Amino acid sequence: MKPSRRNFLAVLGGGVVIAAGTFAVAATRKPIAATRPWDLAGGYDDPRKRALSYALLAPNPHNRQPWMVDLSTEAEVTLFADTSRMLPETDPMNRQITIGLGAFLELLRMAAAEDGYQVGIASFPEGSDPAALDRRPIAHITFARDTTVSPDPLFPHVKARRSNKEPYDLARPLEAEALARAGAVVQSLRFGQSTDATDIAALRTLSHEALQIEIDTPRTYMESVNLFRIGRREIVANPDGIDFSGPLFESLHLLGQFTRASAADQTSQAYQAGLAAVFANTDTAMGHVWLVSNGNSRDDQLAAGADWVRLHLALTAEGIDTQPLSQALQEYPEMVDLYARIHQRLAPSGGTVQMFARVGHGPAVGQSPRWPLDAKIIHA
Repeated sequence: MKPSRRNFLAVLGGGVVIAAGTFAVAATRKPIAATRPWDLAGGYDDPRKRALSYALLAPNPHNRQPWMVDLSTEAEVTLFADTSRMLPETDPMNRQITIGLGAFLELLRMAAAEDGYQVGIASFPEGSDPAALDRRPIAHITFARDTTVSPDPLFPHVKARRSNKEPYDLARPLEAEALARAGAVVQSLRFGQSTDATDIAALRTLSHEALQIEIDTPRTYMESVNLFRIGRREIVANPDGIDFSGPLFESLHLLGQFTRASAADQTSQAYQAGLAAVFANTDTAMGHVWLVSNGNSRDDQLAAGADWVRLHLALTAEGIDTQPLSQALQEYPEMVDLYARIHQRLAPSGGTVQMFARVGHGPAVGQSPRWPLDAKIIHA
């Protein structure tokens, strides 16, 4: 739900320029410490930490980074879900969180292979609950030196991957062939894509409607607002959630024009700017991609995460930007009708649509904040 800078500026108007000049020094400071994990990836002696330092760059819902790892046994990693980082309103059964954990495991596997290690991944070794994640391990992982393991050709794109939440260029159409090439990396789920004008129009409308429902439902909207990190200080202190950084947001925050309270106030300029910005994103999709699993078990969800990060890396290699649009896939009562509609359209033969995203060409965007690896280790 992160609004774009461009639309925020358009709605709030010229006062922003004054603010940016008034608070120039404070406003232009970047939250560099919050993005250092991107630079530190791979810089560890322990092969497990090297792999984990790439895994923590995985895409995940609302950037909650819900992973914790136990390294107390040599050559092994046990992955847990941090149950304090769930999204109970928009992801009540933790399906999306599990997908994020699947992406984490896939990047770990890729990074280990790059280093000459084969990893064995035993998922949910103590079982799982389909209704919610708990304190039982998500996966037990073993590392073994293997001179025959092949590096994954997608791995070089890990640090370049971004979820681009800006409006896409309406003058730059996509080639269906490029999406098909990217989709060839999907291993477990069914891949779907469309750049057909009729499909684009219908799916833009569906995405817009789903986002409107999430915003109009107070408890689901406030789940996002409560995770806003506005300005450098907040982002460095809590490098997770939905970040708003840079001179524009920093200045608005310093002036009191953009706060969590103003974002929640439907009469405020900040609220109206946010609406315009997020709808500019859904409404500029130049195509869509999606992943469908036959079932919806926890293992299916982990597989969806692995396939999603692979697809995202392949799209990055093709020079195509993407942003997941999860709203219509969320399993809470107000979304029931749209959940049924998107499944009828994208999975008419059955199955669960695990991921749905818009694709196109957008402006360059920066790295998302990350907690450092040490903050995610339970026992070293």
